[in-house]
Amino acid sequence: MTNAEILSHIDHTILKADAKWEDVAQICEEALKYHTASVCIPPWYVARAKQTYPDLNVCTVVGFPLGYEESAAKAQEAGLALAAGAREIDMVINIAALKNGDDATVLEDIKNLRTACHSAILKVIVETCYLTEDEKIRVCKLVTEGGGDYIKTSTGFGSAGAQLEDIALHLQRISDCGMR
Repeated sequence: MTNAEILSHIDHTILKADAKWEDVAQICEEALKYHTASVCIPPWYVARAKQTYPDLNVCTVVGFPLGYEESAAKAQEAGLALAAGAREIDMVINIAALKNGDDATVLEDIKNLRTACHSAILKVIVETCYLTEDEKIRVCKLVTEGGGDYIKTSTGFGSAGAQLEDIALHLQRISDCGMR
């Protein structure tokens, strides 16, 4: 795979709490220059980024970074972000519900966001650093059943980022469930 092909699969991201417009603009310009898949920025910057860089594929986050907001609040966040110009949404699952064995709540949350996103891309962040092996396996099925387009291992705000073994597990389990 060439560098250009790799970059076309990367979300160029800045989600720091103290990110200023200059930081976001730099990320947007780099995303355009290097042809990344998208730029993932805080929701507050979506409209400005879309107005400044109309050809840019803008992604933002909902329920970020902990995921335990009410599903209706996440859906409203997604709707506002899409109206502002986002074309992709990264949602964080309700980790507390999953940890408590409440898979139905996690599934309903993903389904609600799938509905709120209409045809926009929905990426589901599961924050694997907090999950047991069994929970990682269960969440792959929930993301698939809920209609997520992609599964992501980490927000970057947890106790650990993406781990190769989690990516391999997701690849296997998502494939088993029929997700792309």
